[in-house]
Amino acid sequence: MTAWRPLQVPYALPDDEVHVWRATLPVAAPALPALRAVLLPEERARADRFYFEADRARYTIGRALTRLLIGRCLGVDPRALTFEYSRHDKPMLPGAAPLQFNVSHSGDIVLLALARSRELGVDVERIRPDFATMEIAERYFSAVECGELATLAGDARRDAFFACWSRKEAYIKARGDGLTLALDSFEVAFLPGATPRLIATRHDPPAVTRWSLRDLDVGPGYRGALVAERSDWKLALWEWRGETNFG
Repeated sequence: MTAWRPLQVPYALPDDEVHVWRATLPVAAPALPALRAVLLPEERARADRFYFEADRARYTIGRALTRLLIGRCLGVDPRALTFEYSRHDKPMLPGAAPLQFNVSHSGDIVLLALARSRELGVDVERIRPDFATMEIAERYFSAVECGELATLAGDARRDAFFACWSRKEAYIKARGDGLTLALDSFEVAFLPGATPRLIATRHDPPAVTRWSLRDLDVGPGYRGALVAERSDWKLALWEWRGETNFG
């Protein structure tokens, strides 16, 4: 399993790597004022509209780290970056941008994935035993996946449920389909010991070989997954510790 590494200055994103940054709310708390200063006025206003402090913090961390890291990779002022949104609300750089990114957060964890010249999606889920039920699985998963999940019990079923859920969410986010792509229209490998991968993509048969899927060990009580185009890349995991200077 790839280990989360501390920042190495100057930070660089090679063409053949996909990077995932992990931030946690307790570590981020002292840096929030500095991160907030990176945001544009409309982004600060959006953060302020969140009722709960944790939601404000998650949004601030995700957007500020996105600005700081992309600014470093592209050699531009983080505050000068502009973002566009796909028709399904996936954020992206405008035009034929050479860099792709995706953000996910749950509980105390925020993940930011970055890559050059390849689409990607990342997902983190806080494990909630009350959510990992067969009723929920039968509502969203395919019949094949439900059958496999039913062979497990207890903690094994719970963990497999969130492995399946996070891998599906990462795939949907990589495609930028939002809620328009039904979770039961494709299948992923998720049973204990199974290599993470797409098994069937009935909505788009060639997609099964277009994308690579990786598990992310984001910490106890959480499940994470990453999906990126092609397989010609290496994964690098980075631990954010409050830095705002990336070199």
